[in-house]
Amino acid sequence: MTSELLDQALVEEATKKSGLVWVNGPGVPPRAVWHVWHEGAACLVGDGPGEQPLPGLTDGGFADVTVRSKDKGGRLVSWSAKVVELAPGSEAWQATVAELKGKRLNAPDGEAMPERWGRECRVLRLVPTGSVAPLPDGSLAEAPLPSPATTRQPVPAGLPRLLFRKRRRK
Repeated sequence: MTSELLDQALVEEATKKSGLVWVNGPGVPPRAVWHVWHEGAACLVGDGPGEQPLPGLTDGGFADVTVRSKDKGGRLVSWSAKVVELAPGSEAWQATVAELKGKRLNAPDGEAMPERWGRECRVLRLVPTGSVAPLPDGSLAEAPLPSPATTRQPVPAGLPRLLFRKRRRK
C-alpha cells in the first residue's frame, strides 16, 4: 500500500513540474506533447489546425507516459494511463480548457481559442492507472522522427563572413 501511494505521489509531482511529457499509444512511437496536470490527470489538447498531433490516443484506450526532468531533461518516471476524451462544452471540458488556455503559448486566436478547440480539436485526460514502469537499463536513444522542418544541408559559404565580419564605423 505504501509503495502504491509513493508511486502515485511521484507520478503527480513529476508530471506537474514537467511542461513536456512523452506519450505513445498502441503501435505509435513516443511523441513529445505539452500538457497541464489538472484534477489527477495529465490534460492535452490537439489534433486540430495549429495544435499538437495526438496519434494513437483514442477514447477508452491506453497510453504510456514518460515524464522528463524539467532542468536536465532526463527520464524521471514512466506510467500507464487510460485515455478519456472530454465532450466539448461539458463541465469537465470547460474546467480543463480553462487550465490549458493559461499554458498555451503563442496561440493565434487569443481569447477565441476555447471556441476553436471545441469545434476543431480534442481535449484528452490521461488518467494514471497506478502502474509505474521500472527505469530501463539502457539509454533508449533513437533517431529523430522525419520532419519537413529539419534540413541536413551544408551551411552556405558566405554565412560565416556575414556573421563574423567587423562592423565599419561611419
